[in-house]
Amino acid sequence: MNYEFFIAKRIIGSKAYKSSVSAPIIKIGIAAIAIGIIVMLIAIATGLGLQQKVRDKVVAFNGHVTISNYDSNVSNETVVPIAIAQEFYPKFESVEGIKHIQAVATKFGVIRTTTDFEGIVLKGVGKDYDWSYIQEFLIEGQQPNYSTGETSNDVLISKYIADRLQFKLGDSFQVVFGKENIDQIPNIRQFKIVGIFDSGFQELDKTFMIGDIRHVQRLNKWKSDQIGSFEIFLDDFTKIQEKGLEIYKATPSDLNAETVEQKYISTFEWIKIFDNNTYGIIGIMIIVAGINMITALLVLILERTQMIGILKAMGSSNWSIRKVFLYNATYLISLGLIYGNVIGLGLLFAQQQFGFLKFPDPEQYYVSTIPVHIGLDYIVMLNIGTFLACLLMLLIPSVIITRISPVKAIRFD
Repeated sequence: MNYEFFIAKRIIGSKAYKSSVSAPIIKIGIAAIAIGIIVMLIAIATGLGLQQKVRDKVVAFNGHVTISNYDSNVSNETVVPIAIAQEFYPKFESVEGIKHIQAVATKFGVIRTTTDFEGIVLKGVGKDYDWSYIQEFLIEGQQPNYSTGETSNDVLISKYIADRLQFKLGDSFQVVFGKENIDQIPNIRQFKIVGIFDSGFQELDKTFMIGDIRHVQRLNKWKSDQIGSFEIFLDDFTKIQEKGLEIYKATPSDLNAETVEQKYISTFEWIKIFDNNTYGIIGIMIIVAGINMITALLVLILERTQMIGILKAMGSSNWSIRKVFLYNATYLISLGLIYGNVIGLGLLFAQQQFGFLKFPDPEQYYVSTIPVHIGLDYIVMLNIGTFLACLLMLLIPSVIITRISPVKAIRFD
């Protein structure tokens, strides 16, 4: 260990340092870094958590990429069917990173009761449907079984629809489906509620009812090998634009491939706003912490003016003396980071386990409990970035040491 480390340790451990004028200012500097880290960790963890939660809900009902026919229809109802016999189904082997592909079809209808009615989109699914994405939102009952040879009347409806129409598990109800010719008598189907889900995303909950795809095929007079669209799930959402383009190129020219980001562009644009807010918070917190550390270092330098003069008189270079104070500042920054990480991560783990913090308006944020995402990657990068930013900012006040005259410094009182 060189003498700069030795002197720095002497400064940090000295009673004079602990009881000096600079002590409370240095404590404020440490507290500023700790608070900054806490705020930044919470901002990033909650921002990422909310993004992922909303994103996962939209993906659960639509997949990452949807393959369908080109048509002018912009509603949730499938108009033009496509053949289920495709080269990419049931396994999309030409594109890597695809987790699952499933065939679906949709049909608009109106739920009719003796006292009320509600518009709904029947999302028809088959035996290839991956229920794991919906299972997370299932709050009552169980998922229906559509793998048998007969058409099933069992459906899943949302808690939103159940509450509006006063339905409960096991109830049966009628849905009226219109025909292309309004003069024709509409089709009426009877369904039974075997499960109730609640995604918290009202735009989706008030839209979809999940049922047997064979109902949609019969209502539209399609053949058993005709479906509305394919939903594709990816292994990695961050590659959705890249994989969406690959899927589009790998599908026939008469089919269109649309990513969930393109389909729900307003929702995903809203999600991206959180990134800007997070970057702003990080920038402000680093600046505040850096300014507090600059103040602490300036006070420490002024209090150690005589020591600086003595070291210069003994032949020490300006840079070697500056390193003494930078070593000291490094120790103080490290203390702030340690305290901040312990408290910040403790709060995040507690929220992740117990969810004690709630949104005042769940409908606005699509979730009731504030979600958090704890990732080692951003924690390490945040700590390294904060440490380096604060240390670089401290190089500026340390220049004052080069302007201190040994003669005047030794006489300084």
